[in-house]
Amino acid sequence: MKNQILQHAEVEHKIRRIAYQIYEANVNEKVLVIAGITGGGQLFAKKLQYLLAEITDAEILACEVLINKENPLAAPITTSLSAEQIKGKSVVLVDDVLNSGTTLIYGVLHFLQIPVKQLKTAVMVNRNHKKYPVKADFKGISLSTSLQEHVQVDLKGKKFGVYLE
Repeated sequence: MKNQILQHAEVEHKIRRIAYQIYEANVNEKVLVIAGITGGGQLFAKKLQYLLAEITDAEILACEVLINKENPLAAPITTSLSAEQIKGKSVVLVDDVLNSGTTLIYGVLHFLQIPVKQLKTAVMVNRNHKKYPVKADFKGISLSTSLQEHVQVDLKGKKFGVYLE
């Protein structure tokens, strides 16, 4: 059974709030890299990129982060931008749900190997089930859920939502 946690207007409000928080943390930056983890993170990153383009004069570089979410060590993590394009820039790593922290921590590790100016993380839902010491700098909502429950962030189509199954 699906329970809707956030409705369309609430999701839009949270995305807009996070975009402004990212802007405030990077107000003096000329270039900002928004790096979305493949899947829901990439969809969320595109929404943030669109809003950031409206509120800042900084150049917003979109970057897709390809990670094997089941086993991050199975294949190398790759990005749609080269290390040279990211080097020295402020980066925001974006995912839809922070569950155990595995995907986010391996994404952070990837960017730490590139000398970036600043690295922050953004998630729509923080589930508080971390097995790694990673936190979301920007988050839409924190949910205390059981490990058996599943959180789905739907950013496709015209009606967004966050659901608990």
